[in-house]
Amino acid sequence: MAGKKQFDVGVALDAAMVQFWRAGYADTSLDDLSRTTGLNRSSIYSSFGDKDSLYLRCLDRYAARYGNRYEQALSCASEEPLQAVRAFFEVTLQRIADPDVPDGCLIAQTAMAAPTLSPTIAARSIEALDLQRARLRNALTAAQLAEGDADDFAVHMTAVNQSLAVMSKAGASRKQLRPVIDISVSALSCALGARN
Repeated sequence: MAGKKQFDVGVALDAAMVQFWRAGYADTSLDDLSRTTGLNRSSIYSSFGDKDSLYLRCLDRYAARYGNRYEQALSCASEEPLQAVRAFFEVTLQRIADPDVPDGCLIAQTAMAAPTLSPTIAARSIEALDLQRARLRNALTAAQLAEGDADDFAVHMTAVNQSLAVMSKAGASRKQLRPVIDISVSALSCALGARN
């Protein structure tokens, strides 16, 4: 069966993603990737390319996995905007509480390390943040929030969401993080009430 992959690509990508997420790009070596994926260096290179290429695939996988959950959470924004935004933040809180994944957020971690990463990786992290902001802006616009307010709240909530991940990595509990969400939802409630 020469030429056929003898491993599950998704499982290998998940293992690499968790390794990068746990240790960061700079502190993840090819030996670390080999150990966590169970693949030797030549298999990693032949299947995924160099370290940058593998990181980009992991970043895309992460963004798609959680992006789909954010999309689902915000799907009821036109009818129940406050509930949708709470559900959006709940996706992050559930990820933080998941014992099977590292603390924090791979996208936030990548954005913070952007000055030391390749321009392609740095740009991809900015794209992921822009997508999250656009997702929120679209949901808030669907909730009949004025366009300028929807833009402002989308930026604010993207920043809050990323700060939840950073704070969790620093040891903040869900109990400590919940008031951050409550204040943001309360501000949105006031803005939505003012539109009437």
